[in-house]
Amino acid sequence: MTLLVPLYVHPAEDPGAWHRLITAAARTYAVVLNPANGPGAAPDRAFTSVAAALRAAGARLLGYVDTDYGRRDRAEIAEDLRRHQRWYAADGCFLDRVTATPGGLPACRRLVRAVRRLGATTVVLNPGVHPAPGYARLADLTVTFEGHWSTYVSAFSRPKWTTRQPPERFCHLVYGVPEALVPLAVRTAHERGAAVCGPVTGQPPNPWGELTPALNGRER
Repeated sequence: MTLLVPLYVHPAEDPGAWHRLITAAARTYAVVLNPANGPGAAPDRAFTSVAAALRAAGARLLGYVDTDYGRRDRAEIAEDLRRHQRWYAADGCFLDRVTATPGGLPACRRLVRAVRRLGATTVVLNPGVHPAPGYARLADLTVTFEGHWSTYVSAFSRPKWTTRQPPERFCHLVYGVPEALVPLAVRTAHERGAAVCGPVTGQPPNPWGELTPALNGRER
């Protein structure tokens, strides 16, 4: 099992969740660091500390960067990545709210090339839906579903082009999963062609403020 873990809660607010994440770091694909809807204006000592502990435990660290569906200036995105790298030694970036349409593909391609040049060794795109096929070739991992468990169960559809891609290229992020059904959510992601997943029990407005129960071993 490989888990992508966006944990959007301050370490001082829930130190226990961060401690559990550090001890289970080997079971993750990557951990997304998001101090302030991005790196923030200055280093956060609490995040510096947990980032160092996660690195020591073998975790891959991704800095959260919002692209605002292609509306943010590429220079601002680059600066966010540089701050994540300088302050938290991020290995790469989690590009959130990326475009999914064929028309947005050229700009997204340029963006990915730019962050690669800045040293991002791992790039994750999060359109939250299945994008036009070309997007999956740009990044190391593409989030092709982000949404509530009820939607995942009742309204998920998988385009045929995804079956020709390795499952390791896809991730499903599902929130609102009843805790007893987290093992089912993991299995369902794998059955639907996503080798990476992130099922959480949390609900909006911030479902990612809770650590996924899939790290505690009960999904087996």
